[in-house]
Amino acid sequence: MTDIEIPYEKDRKVHYRIFEILPGLLSWILLFLPIILSLINITIAVVFILTYLLIYLVRTFGFDFRAVGGYLTMKQHLKLDWNTLNDDLNRGKIDNSDHIYRPKWHIQNLNRISTYEIVYKPKDIYHAVIIATVNESIEVLEPTIKSIIDSEFDKKKIILVFAYEGRAGQPTKDRVDYLLDKYGEYFYASFGCCHPPNIKGEIIGKGGNITFAGKKLHEYLNTQKISLEHVLVTTLDSDNRPNKLYFSSLTYTFCVVPKPLKASFQPVPMFTNNIWDAPTLMRVIATGNNLFYIVLTKRPHLERNFSAHAQSMKALVDMNFWSVRTIVEDGHQFWRSYFHFDGDYRVYPLSIPIYQDAVLAETYLKTIKAQYIQLRRWTYGASDIAYIADKGFFNKESKTPKLDVLSKLLRTLEGHVTWATGTILIFGAAFIPSFFHPTSFAAYELPLIVSRIQQIGLTGLLISVYVILITLPPRPSRYKRHRSLIMGIQWIFTPISSLLFGTFAAFNSQTRLMFKKYLTKFDITEKAVVTSKGIISTKSDPSAK
Repeated sequence: MTDIEIPYEKDRKVHYRIFEILPGLLSWILLFLPIILSLINITIAVVFILTYLLIYLVRTFGFDFRAVGGYLTMKQHLKLDWNTLNDDLNRGKIDNSDHIYRPKWHIQNLNRISTYEIVYKPKDIYHAVIIATVNESIEVLEPTIKSIIDSEFDKKKIILVFAYEGRAGQPTKDRVDYLLDKYGEYFYASFGCCHPPNIKGEIIGKGGNITFAGKKLHEYLNTQKISLEHVLVTTLDSDNRPNKLYFSSLTYTFCVVPKPLKASFQPVPMFTNNIWDAPTLMRVIATGNNLFYIVLTKRPHLERNFSAHAQSMKALVDMNFWSVRTIVEDGHQFWRSYFHFDGDYRVYPLSIPIYQDAVLAETYLKTIKAQYIQLRRWTYGASDIAYIADKGFFNKESKTPKLDVLSKLLRTLEGHVTWATGTILIFGAAFIPSFFHPTSFAAYELPLIVSRIQQIGLTGLLISVYVILITLPPRPSRYKRHRSLIMGIQWIFTPISSLLFGTFAAFNSQTRLMFKKYLTKFDITEKAVVTSKGIISTKSDPSAK
């Protein structure tokens, strides 16, 4: 079995450092490539820029096509009676006497699972929910618990676990105890796990917190003699609110897919809890993320663990839960699982949302800072590139297919490089050749040609905006109708938000990796809640100044 732990800094060999440097090096080269090519040969520069933009245009229409398809699938799945579908799985056949609609793929699933060596029945499945918290307020945490209680799944088969940080002190413990005392009776069991500070080998982050809670959960399940194979563990941040169909849909999917113990299950993150309260730039980023994850449901081969996700307790125990050595424990969990199972692993998308907060802090400046820090943490997923190469090609114990590793490595590398450079090249590269060659006809015409390409791409943007608008929650009564109009026209700020946050954050993360300036602390996003009494804000990190 492959060693799946991230090597400590002192143990990282030359090849590991090369792949840590690689994404940043490629991003910086690509950033200056239009200038370099313009100095070498104007024709090559123009061809390069046009080719890049045409590839982007094709991708845009592919993205929009999948956005519509992903939305329609999500709309259908939100109308399904998942409990009835689960009852069919328990019986092993359909009872049409109830006259409830069943999709064709449900019948196909029923026929297929009869061929499985091990058949899991929904009636045997338990859910454990681990909510990670540091210093978030009652106003953030309570709606998360209520959303679980409102679920259309038997709460007496749900175990609620609060994973809270000991370094946050007594106020956090008091909040957790209050919530457990108030809502604990709804669940099969509920308890809190205080993660001790300064555990050797751990960085300050969510991974260590939920891993500690996972181990306590394992001990509890053993005392209850509940089979680990029948427990699905969902990790939630403090503001994550599952749709009422989430647990039923997750149960169904777990029972019908092949090899469910070698899989993760990824719902659609929708940053809409406070979307009407967030500032414009944050709304653009949040709703753009919503669209991206809707699209991913139509590209399951590219699905990765992100934020809230689920995995069997059996798999988690076998792989010692989550990594305690990275600040991106969610995305890294994909690679950790992938190499643990020697490539025989996948993430199944669930077209059911888990609603989350858009970035919102006490003041506008704090909100901008919090948004940047959040995206810097996300873009730090570039640190996994060295991990993939190390475990896939330099670990003699690895049995993971090398061609598959190479494919995933290149996709991951391309994604992070594009994250850093895409916006600048799309909106700025066309003007570079004319700066160096003002008398060149090709250089003069290039901005005009690029402008026409961007106008065509605008059609795709309008499709995306439409999908985003119809997935928004209703406008709160405290906002007037013009707020809805702003939601529609805010997309003119897309280049600004992408540049100020995505591009700069990605370059920051990748450049840090180049020079061994590692992020060794999970910078928790400050959360604010808008109520009728005003904004309630707490520092999520008790050590924050």
